[in-house]
Amino acid sequence: MSILIAVAFLVVVFLTSALSGIFGMAGGLILLWFLLLALPATVAIAVHGVIQLCANASRAWFSRHYINFRIVAIISSGGALAAVGLALVNYTPNTAIVSLLIGLMPLLVWIPKAWFRFDAARPGHAFCCGVVAGGLTIASGVSGPTIDIFFIRTHMDRRQIVATKAAVQVISHSIKIVFYLSAALTLNMGQWGLILLAIPFAIFGTRSGNAILRRLTDARFRYWTRWIVTAIGAFYFVQGLLMVY
Repeated sequence: MSILIAVAFLVVVFLTSALSGIFGMAGGLILLWFLLLALPATVAIAVHGVIQLCANASRAWFSRHYINFRIVAIISSGGALAAVGLALVNYTPNTAIVSLLIGLMPLLVWIPKAWFRFDAARPGHAFCCGVVAGGLTIASGVSGPTIDIFFIRTHMDRRQIVATKAAVQVISHSIKIVFYLSAALTLNMGQWGLILLAIPFAIFGTRSGNAILRRLTDARFRYWTRWIVTAIGAFYFVQGLLMVY
């Protein structure tokens, strides 16, 4: 790997971690796209999991007082079940499938809230959230706004949403790393060294984004989240179609 690509990788890690620190998502979508340019889908998802695990862990720590641990535990159990199911069918992703799945996710943020009756505070709904979002995390590398539809009706502000989602993602990415462990082991020592070097950049980026989050209103937070995720999803979907056809 050239020095230029290595530097670009570290810059992308910092910027995407900052973006996720603000909106609780979006940054991971961009980081995965960058990784898919250079690595096979299984390896890219594994590397993405390692970096996002560290970024989300730091975000959860910085906002730890706002985490709803009961919701985290229930959602995580659903995610674990989804992982077992995908393992049993020997699921293997490719870049086209990943791109199309991610490209379709933003449609969820435009569906009227009145259509949803989900509430992550209800155990059954939280478990379903884990199954759906956990399955997508493994299948495509990210779960995008699928988690959000379960938080629409919860009585949580933007800080509680970001903190609880970060804690959920810590578990989800841990499961994803285990699922794609064999692919991750194909990386050489130099590549793993670069990944380890990227971890402080991810944490610092998250800290920077968290500082911006405190200055946002709930209304602006939801507005910008919707448009940013939609733009990224549209790009992914077009990319997936071009790969298929």
